[in-house]
Amino acid sequence: MPSTVNSLPDAEVLFQQLGANVKSYITDNNLQQPLLIGIRSGGAWLAQRLQEELELPELGIIDISFYRDDFDERGLPIRAQGSKLPDSIEDRDIILVDDVLMSGRTIRAAMNEIFDYGRPRRINLAILLDIGGRHLPIQADIVGAKVALSANKKAKLSGPKPFSFSLENQS
Repeated sequence: MPSTVNSLPDAEVLFQQLGANVKSYITDNNLQQPLLIGIRSGGAWLAQRLQEELELPELGIIDISFYRDDFDERGLPIRAQGSKLPDSIEDRDIILVDDVLMSGRTIRAAMNEIFDYGRPRRINLAILLDIGGRHLPIQADIVGAKVALSANKKAKLSGPKPFSFSLENQS
């Protein structure tokens, strides 16, 4: 992981890099009918724009509100919207998309929800910004950039057009 930074890269530039990396990943791994699934909200924004740019026919959006391991502490978010996935994800190559990867808990929750809908062939993870700090052994396959933040900071994506990052204090 790079040394600790006090500013974040340009999110639009990272999005272009992520898009190129996802396209290469699909081609290099000969993924047939890949399905982008974005995690609400930042990952959903990214997945929607990636779907448009890569001209992929389908898109899934998941809301992990009911799958979080801190649900008892946090309760149900006011904005919980539910998930929208294609009728079948059986034996599909899924590219799970999220904005910021830190502890890995959001990704674990997303995978739990995906398996409630069926058994994909594989799940690959595409992340705009990896800031480290894992609590679980989860790593991205496709990354826009990796940066290390101070322990008391987190990155927040705003968007969807244009994308931008802000640094916030962790609660």
